[in-house]
Amino acid sequence: MPPEAEWLNQLIAALQSAQSALLRLLDAVGLVQPLDGQPAWPFAWRLSGENLLIDLGQARRLGWTLAALAVAALLVLLALCWRRGRWYVLASVPLWLLAAPWPDSRVLLVPATPASFHRSPTGFSARAIVQGQALYAQHCAACHGADGRGQGPLAAAQPVWPPNFAGPLLWRRADGDLWWHVLHGVRGRQGEATMAGFGDRLSGAEAWALIDFMKAQGAGQALRVAGFWPQPVGLPDVAVRCAGQGERPLRSWNGQRMRVVAEGRAAATVLEDPRFVTVLLRQAAAPGPAAVDCVASDAAAWQAFALITGSDALAGTQLLADRHGWARARAVPGQAGWSEDDLLCRTEGQPRGRAERAAPDGLSALIAAMDAEPVRYVKGGFVH
Repeated sequence: MPPEAEWLNQLIAALQSAQSALLRLLDAVGLVQPLDGQPAWPFAWRLSGENLLIDLGQARRLGWTLAALAVAALLVLLALCWRRGRWYVLASVPLWLLAAPWPDSRVLLVPATPASFHRSPTGFSARAIVQGQALYAQHCAACHGADGRGQGPLAAAQPVWPPNFAGPLLWRRADGDLWWHVLHGVRGRQGEATMAGFGDRLSGAEAWALIDFMKAQGAGQALRVAGFWPQPVGLPDVAVRCAGQGERPLRSWNGQRMRVVAEGRAAATVLEDPRFVTVLLRQAAAPGPAAVDCVASDAAAWQAFALITGSDALAGTQLLADRHGWARARAVPGQAGWSEDDLLCRTEGQPRGRAERAAPDGLSALIAAMDAEPVRYVKGGFVH
């Protein structure tokens, strides 16, 4: 990450948290209306973290302005407590506000939708992804293409050429905005319709499933073309059954590293490892012993994992995920062992030299790299 990445990440996360807190407050006092079971954003504009990622100059201006506002607030508090010098202190407050390098409002503010702060209820589940795949084929593939790259047979007839879902579009926009546009359509700067809405054909739950599929497919297409995940993708949530225990969702292991192994010849020698929770992925429920204690037997799960890896032959593939559920590394059948080169979700997508970290083996070096380079939150999505 560049030197400004950490403070920029904190700044954008703070903007998101502040707006979310405001929405919760307005909802608590009954000043906003519900939309699809969640409070609707009542304003026509919102603060844009995604623009600050692009324009670092404006991000720095906003940071200094917030610092100046904090100083001005402290001066007001000091004036309330210090009677003798109150007017001198208060007179300095406008000077601080005038000296602040206020950012360009056209960069900081972007149009909002009532669903801008909605959260997906699906949990990025395998079943939702597969449901979204069928909906995509029915309603979207003609324009956006079967592979989501915007090259469908009807693409040229659209007012604006459809976007490439393997690019950053889905990760740099809020999920709630995507959901709103699926149902209500998209309009250009002059108010002209550039994409029709599907609210008369899709329910709210179906729109969320469609977004899950587009993210899974976009991740797989990017991995197939570029050889790494340019944008982070989470492990699809599946039902897992462990020996001597009941069924539980994959996401219930949040906070622990995960290893998902697709059943195949190469998977037969995989053993439990105390550094991971290991889950064997089977294409369908099948009798017989497993090499590990936890098994996910679901055709939808197999299909969802094949999508995020962009693979037509998933058997024998292994995926490693960090403690927050982000897929970080992949091993393909026939691979001799793990190394840092297998870390496919990292800052610039390029593997570093193995000599940068001293580790007893390739897997340990890979774990160290995963822990050292966490996925960072930004408004509208996550970045490395």
